[in-house]
Amino acid sequence: MTFLTTLPAPRTPDPMEAPALRWGILGGGWIAERFIESARAHTGQVIAAVGSRTQAKADAFAAAWGLPTAHGSYEGLVSDDSLDVIYVATPHNMHLSHVRLALEAGRHVLVEKPMGLDHAEAAEMVALARDRGVFFAEALWTYFLPKFDVIQQILDAGTLGDIKSVHTDYGEFFTRDHRIFDPALAGGPLLDLGTYPVSFLTKLMGVPDRVVGLAQQDDSGVHGQLSVIMADAAGNQGTMSTTLYGLTPTNAAVVGTRATLRFGTEFNLPGPFQLISADGSACLTWDEPAGRHFEGLCFEAAEVARCIGEGRTETPCRPLGATLDTMKTLDLVRGATGISFR
Repeated sequence: MTFLTTLPAPRTPDPMEAPALRWGILGGGWIAERFIESARAHTGQVIAAVGSRTQAKADAFAAAWGLPTAHGSYEGLVSDDSLDVIYVATPHNMHLSHVRLALEAGRHVLVEKPMGLDHAEAAEMVALARDRGVFFAEALWTYFLPKFDVIQQILDAGTLGDIKSVHTDYGEFFTRDHRIFDPALAGGPLLDLGTYPVSFLTKLMGVPDRVVGLAQQDDSGVHGQLSVIMADAAGNQGTMSTTLYGLTPTNAAVVGTRATLRFGTEFNLPGPFQLISADGSACLTWDEPAGRHFEGLCFEAAEVARCIGEGRTETPCRPLGATLDTMKTLDLVRGATGISFR
């Protein structure tokens, strides 16, 4: 197979061209704020309402972000017939109850990653969404980025050949008052930072046949870091490390028999990557400025709006089957490292 002469162009439409929907925000934390910032700056989406546990919290969030409607309960938010879609942005141990609430009200739903604590929770949500015939997706925003559409085209064309190994990591520093150190909120890096590398490994190699690994317990009661190696039936390998204790390269390399994919910055964020021939004689570069949530969350908001406008119940950027496979892999990682959220 001849190595590519140019990289494919992204097929991602302009986020500004997506139909403008009215969004309700369920939960008023950090990620909800970043979602509003990006959607307002780069799309025509209308952030119309927020729902919180108390009226005071809802009023404060609405005032801070200029939202016209504040519901003092989640039930009030999902019952608001002026809204087109609900964005569930609460901590992941609350996703099942909040998604169920919205779906049972007949609402389209985008839920923050990970979809649930385990595969069983995610499968319950997916089944309910399909039963109600509404749109449902996991907001794993990486896969909505234009650069990942380019990568998807590379994968679909078989440019890498047979994938033999995938190497990933993700580490950040968190202060001790962060929710990620709270066992009651299913803290620790696996379901937060680890969702990115685990989803990437699963996307490329499928749900593994075997996982081995180690986790280190933190004094707070959550796991502080972990490393795993996983293998498919043919013995092809994937590695993943994630930690709460400091910044790591948060990089990835995908080694195929025909080519290798390497990232110039954090693999899950907007930024450059290289496609290198197996013998190193040829290299193509996807070059874009490194970015973070402000530059990227708009793409998932726009894709959700397009899908709902077209009557779709899921998105090809993050199909529900891919989410369920990721949850299966996360379950295997927990089993291999002894991590429990119950």
